[in-house]
Amino acid sequence: MRQDKNLLLNEIKDKMDGSKSLVLTRYKNLNPNLAAAFRMDIAKTGASFEVVKKRVLIKAAQNAGFALDRADMQGHIGVVFVEEDPIQTTKFIYKFCKENEDNVEVLGGRFEGRLCSAKDVELLSQLPSQDEMRSQLLGLFEAPMSQTLAAFEALLCSVIYCLDNKTQVNESNPNSEILT
Repeated sequence: MRQDKNLLLNEIKDKMDGSKSLVLTRYKNLNPNLAAAFRMDIAKTGASFEVVKKRVLIKAAQNAGFALDRADMQGHIGVVFVEEDPIQTTKFIYKFCKENEDNVEVLGGRFEGRLCSAKDVELLSQLPSQDEMRSQLLGLFEAPMSQTLAAFEALLCSVIYCLDNKTQVNESNPNSEILT
């Protein structure tokens, strides 16, 4: 292998090792403006998009400890290297795929050291994000306390409303006898 290809191979392998996960995509008819917009938007999710030659990608994957099948990678291949939240990134990728149906297609990915098919990546994109799960968990912890407080408040308020109604009845009819 020539020195420049070897440097490229090492760079891709380092990106694979340094990222939490990666998503393999096939793209076609992706004009430069759309590709630049995709790169900028995906960078906001904590990921980066690289166009990689298939041979270099397969060799870098072998050096990183997993195997990719060349038969599954037809056409132009792009790799999304995810450094932050993989769920948020996959949600963005699938949103972009829906908006630009003919331009980008997900082929598969690698999450937490495990290879995933395109179907698995799509299922991951449908999971709630980390912030959504945190808010659901906090809501779960808060629900019993707020329900208990609501029950106490209802009891106290019902007694107060009863007394308030009794005093209003007595004030409107001063000749009525107070029941004891």
